[in-house]
Amino acid sequence: MSQTASPSPIESSSPSPLRWLILGLLFSISVVTYIDRVNISVTARQMMPALGLTDQEMGWIFSAFVVGYAFFQIPGGWLSDRWGVRIVLTIALIWWSCFTAWTAVAATSFLAGPLGIVGALALIRFLLGIGEAAALPTFNRAVTDWLPPHERGLGIGIAIGGIGVGAAITPPITAWVMVNYGWQTAFYLSSALGIGLAVIWWLLAADRPTSHPRPTSSTSTLATTPAQKPQPSIPWKRLRQISTVWWLMLSYGCLGYVAYVYMSWFYLYLVNERGFSVLRGGLFAAAPFLAILLSCPLGGWVTDRLAAKHGVTIGRRIVGMAGMGLAALSIAIGALVESPYLAITCLSFGAGWLYFTIGAYWSSISDLSPVHAGSLSGLMNMGANLGGAVSPTLTPWIAQQWGWPASLGLAAFMALLGGFMWFRINPEERLTGDSAPD
Repeated sequence: MSQTASPSPIESSSPSPLRWLILGLLFSISVVTYIDRVNISVTARQMMPALGLTDQEMGWIFSAFVVGYAFFQIPGGWLSDRWGVRIVLTIALIWWSCFTAWTAVAATSFLAGPLGIVGALALIRFLLGIGEAAALPTFNRAVTDWLPPHERGLGIGIAIGGIGVGAAITPPITAWVMVNYGWQTAFYLSSALGIGLAVIWWLLAADRPTSHPRPTSSTSTLATTPAQKPQPSIPWKRLRQISTVWWLMLSYGCLGYVAYVYMSWFYLYLVNERGFSVLRGGLFAAAPFLAILLSCPLGGWVTDRLAAKHGVTIGRRIVGMAGMGLAALSIAIGALVESPYLAITCLSFGAGWLYFTIGAYWSSISDLSPVHAGSLSGLMNMGANLGGAVSPTLTPWIAQQWGWPASLGLAAFMALLGGFMWFRINPEERLTGDSAPD
């Protein structure tokens, strides 16, 4: 019979050093996920002329990743609930690292014959997205297992905050590698980094405190508490009746639309629209992601403090609404100002405020159902990436038709819409009978 990775309530009181080890590893994996996701938006500068790709074709390739990433969120989260975080993240890291390397040779691989260059690249990026789909839902499964409820906002903020590092260092480093060694080398280096981290994760990580290979006296005590029980099926019938699940999915879909504007087009926007050089554009393209690095854990910490003081619903809602609203305002201003440096500043604040809300979103999932945190995380993140699947293709089309202010204006509107949806989100609308079969 399959065993669950879900803890008993006392098990979340794991010793602080072990919690920090797991969070540090998750942070590092988060860095790698966004290196592998963002590097193609930089290498596109050389890939497109070298392979004869248009902006629209590149948009389809960007979107192919997001489609694979979106539709495999729920399976990835379910697997982490079912098998545990250690094996799921190990397999996922190796999988997407292999397809990262394959991106470099897609145009000359056997796939290019029947599918063409665009089709081969799209398929490879789709398969890469399938692998990365397991990452964030598994992160939330791990945070739910390893941290008590009053620390989960900060925990997931730290874990996902690694995207700020990954996305910040990728543009300048990838641009430098591309200029000096060719764009293919950037993918090979990213792949090697991911495989190395998979080995480290496998050797050091554990599904839960009581199964860690280096127990302390505290974990020995915890080990006497039954931590494993048969994994119940996902109660989709009851989940459909909980409106908060769907409002979270829709609101996070708005966030995903905006996030993928940054991930896919921000570097090219700076170079092609704002007039920065290839290397200088890579340097300034890091600014939004440095803002994310700071704001992601900060927002998680704030939502935990507000939840403790005002209750879970109010604590999550204040952060969700404020972050999305301020993101919309910052992006709108950045789209309209004349100065390229002021635009970078405003748009960077927009990204920071957008990710200030991350802890509120993901902690709300754990608040709703700790047992099914992985699966529900996958459902919510699927919403983000359905929105994100539209963004890479729609963004350049709107920019071509009406200009970049209109394209970024739509992103600002989506952030504002996602913020208003927090009026309908109630994390205390808990899934009752969590451990009972459906």
